[in-house]
Amino acid sequence: MDSQIVEVLNVTRGVAWLPWAVSYFFLIGLSYGSFMLTLPYFVFGRAQHEKLGRLALLGALVCGLTAPVALLADLHGPGRFLNFYLHFQPQSWMSWGSFFIPIYVGGLLLYAWLVLRGDFAAQDRGGDSFHARLCRFAGRGGAAPRMAISAAALLTLIGAVLVALYTGMEVMVVRARPLWHTPFLPLQFAATAFAGAIGLSLLFNRVIGGHDTRLEIGLNRLLVLALAVVLMLGGGWLFVSLSGVSLSHSAAFNEVAGVPQWQLTAVWAALATILPMVLAIWRPASSGLITGLIAVHSAWMMRWTILIGGQSIPKTGAGLYDYHLPLGGDGLLGIVGTLGLWIALLLLMVDYLPWAGHAFASRNNKATNTLVADAVASH
Repeated sequence: MDSQIVEVLNVTRGVAWLPWAVSYFFLIGLSYGSFMLTLPYFVFGRAQHEKLGRLALLGALVCGLTAPVALLADLHGPGRFLNFYLHFQPQSWMSWGSFFIPIYVGGLLLYAWLVLRGDFAAQDRGGDSFHARLCRFAGRGGAAPRMAISAAALLTLIGAVLVALYTGMEVMVVRARPLWHTPFLPLQFAATAFAGAIGLSLLFNRVIGGHDTRLEIGLNRLLVLALAVVLMLGGGWLFVSLSGVSLSHSAAFNEVAGVPQWQLTAVWAALATILPMVLAIWRPASSGLITGLIAVHSAWMMRWTILIGGQSIPKTGAGLYDYHLPLGGDGLLGIVGTLGLWIALLLLMVDYLPWAGHAFASRNNKATNTLVADAVASH
């Protein structure tokens, strides 16, 4: 019997999901997480949460409007997005996502207009400037009825849940990648999105919110709970992988356990979760800038590691594919461009939207006048 040698060749493949996709998953997660933080004040009327609600609404809007742009860039043309409507595929989570995204973004815009309509009307002082015309148009009818705000919030909440579900499921359904094919993934996406949204509110409180110490303490406490959920989900995945309960989870763990890059990533993930928890508990009134930055950073890096890092693991063969971030539009320039759009929208919203509200703005003005008076008296 003649022996034969069978040679199997493996083809190196480039990443199919580019950094644009990471930007989309990151921003849409921050958006629906921030929207959740607006509900206590705008829907349930908890006056003590006014500042949080208004800062979180700003975050939900700026992230929610930037995210679809990153998604269209990842598709390399709006025409491809139209194909989701022209050729609907009910078995595809991406196809369903093309309907869920407009529900969420449209509901968010309606919700934001209704909750801010009274503030627009209060700022209408007449005149022919752009801001005056905007306030006159957007504030027509005065403060919106509570029922209308609740209905818009319910629509947006449904859209947020659907978007959170589809963004996790469209990655999880890829059976060829054991690292992705786990029910822990959609839950971890949602948990890190909420933690990142809390981090964004902490940063907004420092940068544009006048550094409200009470709000920083409350957000740090909430961040500890959110990060505890992130740790529990990570520990659950690790337990299932090591126990052998699921062959898919064990295969995913074996793919990365002996790779130095992934070992370093595991250490980073643990530190990026535990460190802000320790800081938030130790110094809840003064650590908001650091804990906020780490929380937002962790939300980004979790998606980068799963989406880009996950594609570096060959479906067949051993080792890892090398990925080097390009400098052009499909790499670093695309990330910087998305950040630039985000900053531009944020500046426009801070300038033209009554995001602070009349009472909020009055308190800020009083605080500013007090500081000025103290400074004058000291001299």
